[in-house]
Amino acid sequence: MATETFYDVMRRQGITRRSFTKFCSLTAAALGLPPAYAAEIQNAMETKPRIPVLWMHGLECTCCSESFIRSGHPLAKDVILSMISLDYDDTLMAAAGHQAEAIVKETIEKYDGNFILAVEGNPPLNQEGMSCIIGGRPFLEQLKEAADHCKAIISWGSCASWGCVQAARPNPTQATPIHKVPGLPAKPIIKVPGCPPIAEVMTAVIAYILTFERFPELDLQGRPKMFYSQRIHDKCYRRPHFDAGQFVEHFDDEGARKGYCLYKVGCKGPTTYNACSTVRWNGGLSFPIQAGHPCIGCSEDGFWDKGSFYNRLETVSGFGIEGNADTIGVAAAGTVGLATAAHAAVTAVKHARENAAARNMTPPAADDAAHEGTKTHDFEGQD
Repeated sequence: MATETFYDVMRRQGITRRSFTKFCSLTAAALGLPPAYAAEIQNAMETKPRIPVLWMHGLECTCCSESFIRSGHPLAKDVILSMISLDYDDTLMAAAGHQAEAIVKETIEKYDGNFILAVEGNPPLNQEGMSCIIGGRPFLEQLKEAADHCKAIISWGSCASWGCVQAARPNPTQATPIHKVPGLPAKPIIKVPGCPPIAEVMTAVIAYILTFERFPELDLQGRPKMFYSQRIHDKCYRRPHFDAGQFVEHFDDEGARKGYCLYKVGCKGPTTYNACSTVRWNGGLSFPIQAGHPCIGCSEDGFWDKGSFYNRLETVSGFGIEGNADTIGVAAAGTVGLATAAHAAVTAVKHARENAAARNMTPPAADDAAHEGTKTHDFEGQD
């Protein structure tokens, strides 16, 4: 039996054609594509079969799944029930135990070479992977088996992409990101880092793969450029305060109440590439910096091993007014001081000229009307 298309499933669920078209337009917007691409997305969802997906879990906290199911554009339920054929995900599926594990084998046999392997978490290499056992077998063994038969791999979150907290020093289990697992079959891997990744970023990546039958353009680290090409700092609404040298010195000070830049209290936005400051979280409602907490750089490699989240960066490189916070603050203060001095000098010269002019004016007996007439005459003479 042929796999249903996305539109087949939506129609079976009673979704109208108008709602389907609107959904395609919203999906294009979520992907950052021009409106013209909505028609291409619509055609793909009408004609192409849903993507079979095996979603496996290694060492992780399930925050990626928790983020995923809260997507608003497109809704996670539309992705799970319509856009993909999510054949296995032990967090979301109803089956459990032997029944659930049998689905993995069934999916591999049914869609050999044609399914997406989505991995949340990572495998431990120490003690032959015994620190992560699923269904009586090491996750490391299951991962290699599934990867050998998949079409491509999505590394969800910083655990799968970089190793995250379980790979932080001293890493006793030798937890390893997916792309560094020894003996893993050479398959295309797309990294979607974050702890967790933004929900709309996750669903948009799936929508893109379904529509264009390829990964979106990736950067040198294997991340989608459409979401990881700019620093959070570049589009942060607090950036003007950074350039002006206005910083929060400590939490809940006057600068914090005014919404100043959080750089001095440890914000890693200047070195973190993610879409938090544009896509934001919870349906675009907010993101950590907007809530008053500095970015901890959770989508960057090794962020757990870079010291305290509240230690400020020593230098900041990039465009605009850069350097360290102290230099920027002093420069800003110096500029204000120079401006004040210049204004005072101009005012003094103006007063001196006015006093000199007053000494050469009509004698005190002359009234203000005569004085005004003289000024008027001067302007008329210029005409």
